[in-house]
Amino acid sequence: MEGMVKKYQQKFRKVKDEMSRWDELQSRLLSQFRNASSIIERLQLIQNPKNYGALKCVGSIEDTVLRKQMESLENILLSMDKTMKEFHNIVLFLEKTLHDGRQLVKGGSVQATPKQLQQQIGIKPCLADCLDGLSHIYEMHQSECLLKSSIVSALLALALKPSGSDLGALQQLLVDQPNIPREEGMLRISTG
Repeated sequence: MEGMVKKYQQKFRKVKDEMSRWDELQSRLLSQFRNASSIIERLQLIQNPKNYGALKCVGSIEDTVLRKQMESLENILLSMDKTMKEFHNIVLFLEKTLHDGRQLVKGGSVQATPKQLQQQIGIKPCLADCLDGLSHIYEMHQSECLLKSSIVSALLALALKPSGSDLGALQQLLVDQPNIPREEGMLRISTG
């Protein structure tokens, strides 16, 4: 039984590392979103010839500025796509860890009885609580990843038809992420 607890502790250390990486990705995605939003908000101004004033005499300035902004937006959107793939990879890792944790209990060399799953060692949670907590963490991160994907998709739609208020609302929704209190997630799986 003690060997099984040690295996869980190793798994949960890796989960903690991935949750830290999730926080870093959240900061990166928010920065990318803000940069993309800024460009999208400027696109209407850039396309209005009245906004160029004296610069209008510079040959094809409007087209050049618009092209450069669109290239920048495209690069940011590609970066956002890579960031979203990294979020998805974390969700897949959590799913695999949950699956492996369940398999460890069911099919390990020493199968845990229901009584052993409920057994607490000192102040540490029992294995059943750890599995339950890991399941909750996986479900929360999966849901949050889906929400982030929806926000990024909505941003792409707004790039074609900009609306400052919609961009602001989407950004606020993304800023309010993560919906997962870090302390709650770590308390659920803390075994070491």
